[in-house]
Amino acid sequence: MTEPGFRPAQGRTPDTYAPVEAGLSGVTKRFADQTVVDDLTLRVHEGEFFSVLGPSGCGKTTLLRMIAGFEHPDAGRIELDGVDMVGVPPYRRDVNTVFQSYALFPHMTVWDNVAYGLKRKGVRGADLRKTVGEHLDLVRLGTFAKRRPAQLSGGQQQRVAIARALAAGPRLLLLDEPLGALDAVLRKELQIELMRIQREVGTTFLYVTHDQEEALVLSHRIAVMNAGRLEQVGYPEDVYERPATRFVAGFIGTSNILDAHVSGVDGRWVELTAPGMTRLRVPLGTPFAHGDRVAATVRPEKVHLHGVDDEVPTGWCEFTGTVRDVVYTGSSTQYVVDVPGGDALVAFVQNTRRVDDAGSPGQPVRVAWDPEFTVLLGGTDD
Repeated sequence: MTEPGFRPAQGRTPDTYAPVEAGLSGVTKRFADQTVVDDLTLRVHEGEFFSVLGPSGCGKTTLLRMIAGFEHPDAGRIELDGVDMVGVPPYRRDVNTVFQSYALFPHMTVWDNVAYGLKRKGVRGADLRKTVGEHLDLVRLGTFAKRRPAQLSGGQQQRVAIARALAAGPRLLLLDEPLGALDAVLRKELQIELMRIQREVGTTFLYVTHDQEEALVLSHRIAVMNAGRLEQVGYPEDVYERPATRFVAGFIGTSNILDAHVSGVDGRWVELTAPGMTRLRVPLGTPFAHGDRVAATVRPEKVHLHGVDDEVPTGWCEFTGTVRDVVYTGSSTQYVVDVPGGDALVAFVQNTRRVDDAGSPGQPVRVAWDPEFTVLLGGTDD
């Protein structure tokens, strides 16, 4: 797997290329006989909002703890600004951590919580007041300085934790599922706040989450982890639109995954054979031999539903099936279509017309999409 250089989306940061802030090479961590991080190599660039995304138990929090110095790798190197940190205690690393539990001091005011790390560094007087004030303003809590954590909402407490972590001026801020304890509406609000804060301060953020939407919204780049290994590293649009593996396709969003065999090449297309298909093809790219077993995927929002007598655009991928379920979700309606061979395809149709005109359970339909949106995942498991 190759990792792209850091080229953030337009408008997120002025940098087009940036030096490596945190570099991990061959990092492995075991607990008893279980390998929780397995030979992991990764680069996080200066000024980047980088997310590590994966399910519970995949090793992402252990990875974060090793970077912070709370855990030590059994093998490999962890470099911060080019210096190997293995064996260096946490307090000697230019890193701060924001936890899901906030970890605020309940007996201290908001001001004192933010000032705590600065005081330990010997900052006093006007410099202390200036820095604390700036960071409370950064998280829009300047008027809450005299309150205690119990007098704040969950979102406000999390912003205090972020201000406290940033006030010490770390080169790298580690965030361990910091929005996990908040309700859905507040999570979305804090996502926007985190993007704004990171953009204003320019500090490198390394963010751990199991929330796919959160990672897609926040990140310059995403690393997807599974069972201690990296499945894919890339920009959000690449990870979503062009998943590298079956796991990534299934974990991020909803995806249709079709098992097939390579049946030939037609111009710039690889032709595939799958049960019940009229035509299935993917853009020519990765070499495959005739007869190879492969998996192809297409996102449900790329899929169109047609009546059985409707004309489908020439060259599109096409299946004939029967609507099994129709689920109204507000802006779109989800259709589950049974196709020959025992599989089912999911289509998301925008609600731009009357919902009752679009199809109903038991109705025969043709399912079709532009083959440009088909992605080949490689060999399937037996």
